[in-house]
Amino acid sequence: MYESFYGLTSKPFQLNPDPSFYYASKQHRRAMAYLEYGLSQNEGFIVVTGEVGAGKTTIVRGLLNDLDQTKVVAGQLVTTQLGAEDTLRMVAAAFGVPTKNAGKSDMLLSLEAYLIDVTRQGKRCLLVVDEAQNLTPRAVEELRMLSNFQFGTQALLQSFLIGQPEFRKIMQSHEMVQLRQRVIAACHIGPMDREETQAYIEHRLRCAGSTGLPRFDSEAYDAIFQASGGVPRRINAHCDRLLLSGYLNGKSEFSRTDVEEVAREIKEETQSSVSMVASRVGDGEHAAMSMQLSDSNVLEVDLSRLSLDASTADQASRVIADMKSGQAEQRMIRIERGILRLERNNAALLSLLQQLIDAVRARQQ
Repeated sequence: MYESFYGLTSKPFQLNPDPSFYYASKQHRRAMAYLEYGLSQNEGFIVVTGEVGAGKTTIVRGLLNDLDQTKVVAGQLVTTQLGAEDTLRMVAAAFGVPTKNAGKSDMLLSLEAYLIDVTRQGKRCLLVVDEAQNLTPRAVEELRMLSNFQFGTQALLQSFLIGQPEFRKIMQSHEMVQLRQRVIAACHIGPMDREETQAYIEHRLRCAGSTGLPRFDSEAYDAIFQASGGVPRRINAHCDRLLLSGYLNGKSEFSRTDVEEVAREIKEETQSSVSMVASRVGDGEHAAMSMQLSDSNVLEVDLSRLSLDASTADQASRVIADMKSGQAEQRMIRIERGILRLERNNAALLSLLQQLIDAVRARQQ
């Protein structure tokens, strides 16, 4: 939309991963080196973790694009919220192995036969698993078992596990001991620093054909770094909105004030909100409660509008206890006299719900 205004040949700050815009920060070079080292070993697991939007997928796609397809056959698994057997089925599908109506044993035999056939052709197979933090322990164990496939002394399958920071914690659990023994390299991608943030922005503009426009002053770069925390996807979001704003206002040079205004708009638009409605059926009495969870995890509850019965409070309390013990990650709580919709299981939401229950009980005493 704004490319021609700035004399660009493409959109520089798209949110979708694009290897052609890859910027080699210190963190990303390190991660790429680990992946390349792991690839040279032709066995075991390589683990790469990073925050949402840190550039994990971009690195992996860049590596896959550069693979010699005459030597390496790559399969990618991007849907990981599956049971163990479905995970195996998806792995087979990633390599084009038919599994329709096949049981687990038949799937394993077909997959092993395929891997052996590829190896006999002088090639090797690489499996890339994205969003690895969503894998169940049983699914992880199935992936580990696949690494046992061998042809003579040669491993038939190598795997890259790409995930968010919580996957590091999962890896440290007792049930992951055997998998950890198969990991030959692991690294974490953190945010970029202030200098790299500026270099990243300038790099993407050059890749998009910039010959000098748009321009940012030094304080604008400071503000972008502060607003984004040095996370690539957040940088892209802020810069894309900034360029759009500049286009609409006929402006091609940006200052700290411009960035802060855009950052404020984005924050207002992206504040997470969880709405919970509890309605009383029978006598027609209705009560509504609105709750807001901001980026800073500050919770606001309008306790003056609460009107829930004791049974509702007790049932919600039991749900909170289940969630804290890990028994319920995502669910809709249906209560006899109302409905509470739980969008995500996180500490902030649990705290918010506990405030609700405590407030209800206080009003009933």
